Amino acid sequence: MGKSDFLTPKAIANRIKSKGLQKLRWYCQMCQKQCRDENGFKCHCMSESHQRQLLLASENPQQFMDYFSEEFRNDFLELLRRRFGTKRVHNNIVYNEYISHREHIHMNATQWETLTDFTKWLGREGLCKVDETPKGWYIQYIDRDPETIRRQLELEKKKKQDLDDEEKTAKFIEEQVRRGLEGKEQVVTFNLSKGACSSSGATSSKSSTLGPSALKTIGSSASVKRKESSQSSAQSKEKKKKKSALDEIMEIEEEKKRTARTDYWLQPEIVVKIITKKLGEKYHKKKGIVKEVIDKYTAVVKMIDSGDKLKLDQTHLETVIPAPGKRILVLNGGYRGNEGTLESINEKTFSATVVIETGPLKGRRVEGIQYEDISKLA
Repeated sequence: MGKSDFLTPKAIANRIKSKGLQKLRWYCQMCQKQCRDENGFKCHCMSESHQRQLLLASENPQQFMDYFSEEFRNDFLELLRRRFGTKRVHNNIVYNEYISHREHIHMNATQWETLTDFTKWLGREGLCKVDETPKGWYIQYIDRDPETIRRQLELEKKKKQDLDDEEKTAKFIEEQVRRGLEGKEQVVTFNLSKGACSSSGATSSKSSTLGPSALKTIGSSASVKRKESSQSSAQSKEKKKKKSALDEIMEIEEEKKRTARTDYWLQPEIVVKIITKKLGEKYHKKKGIVKEVIDKYTAVVKMIDSGDKLKLDQTHLETVIPAPGKRILVLNGGYRGNEGTLESINEKTFSATVVIETGPLKGRRVEGIQYEDISKLA
């Protein structure tokens, strides 16, 4: 069997080795050639082609470094955009997937010495959102594509329209309540004036002497009284109808809000407790204040004891119930986003009684709010 036979064990082994990654110290970035061992790399360094490449690089080394740095940056960001999108991911995960490609640009040929330096540079240039955690550096790609920006603007516009509709509904309910109260006051005033008129008429009739037309006068006064009583009863019915319609509107809106529960509850400036043990005993069962909410489910928490800032998912946190009389924020359900005062706690049903302090339903006393739906305000 010949030496150059395609199916010899040595040829097959060589093809298998050439497919995989080799050691970085035997790779020449200038010639983009990977050597298999030290002897091969030594022979390559003594070759004429390598010496020619070194002479070209010595004329303008900065130009070559800038070229490799740009290629490394573009390939890294393209992989991050395609593979992970705008998700938050550990920088080592992206880098390990990047270097798994055989023809990748090595970092030792770029202007960055370490992956941490490259991650910090991405944050300073505004290409990615970067944050440091006890587990290392995390990056999140910022998509500046015009189509993506247009979709984001449309979503924000739709969200603003939804908020405007909610505000209009709240103002409508408040206006109906005000009109109902004004109508009630007018009806009461009107009834009192009628009563006064009828009483004055009765006293005048008593003071007058009975004449030949006394029976006619009594009959006419009785008919007037019947008319007045029929008018007052009709007005009371109208008042009841108005009141029942208003109550019905308020009950419908409250029922809508009560059933509109969400699977996220984080809000800024509330006190929370860390329940995960993955961060160690230093943070387990410790309290902090939510400073920022990211994508509805993630929060930046500043620890009360140490002042450290941690980025945590809501599954690793729980609400904090204060003592009665303290201020709270409703996090879910029909009164979501309203501040209130904790009145009492029912330990048997794990619920609380709250007095709402803000919004169109200010002053309302709500019973049976679950512990996970309220939290202490900072």
